[in-house]
Amino acid sequence: MTEHEENRDEQSVEETSGEGIDEHLAENIEGVDAAELTPLEQKVIQALQTVYDPEIPVNIYDLGLIYEIHVKEEEKHAFIRMTLTAPGCPVAGTFPDTVRRRVEEVEEIDSAEVDLVFHPPWNPDMMSEEAKLELGFF
Repeated sequence: MTEHEENRDEQSVEETSGEGIDEHLAENIEGVDAAELTPLEQKVIQALQTVYDPEIPVNIYDLGLIYEIHVKEEEKHAFIRMTLTAPGCPVAGTFPDTVRRRVEEVEEIDSAEVDLVFHPPWNPDMMSEEAKLELGFF
C-alpha cells in the first residue's frame, strides 16, 4: 500500500467553496466535517472551482467530479481524486494535468497529484444545488 493510499484511509474528504464552506458534498460523504477545513484546503477548493468541464458550463467542484482532497501542509502537497462525467470523455488523457497545474498555482502548494477514477461512476445527483439550478435540473 502506498503512502497516499494509507493517508486516504486515515483522512476524511475535505471540501469547501468560495468565501464560505460548501457543505453540499460533505453532507453526501460519510465522515466529512466541512467546518474543520484549513485555510489552505479552502484555497485548493477555490482553485478547483476555476476549472470548468469542457462540455458543461459548470466548474468541476460543483459538478461533483472531485471525490477526495488531501492536503499535506508541511510538504506543500495536494492529492486530488476525481472522475469525469463519462469514461469516454475526450479530455480524459489531458484533464487531470489541467487540474494538477491549477492546484499547483495555489501559493502554498508546491506539488499536486491527481488520481482519475471511474468508480463510483459520476451521476447528476453528485452536483451541488447551484449547479443543478444552473443546468435546469429543478
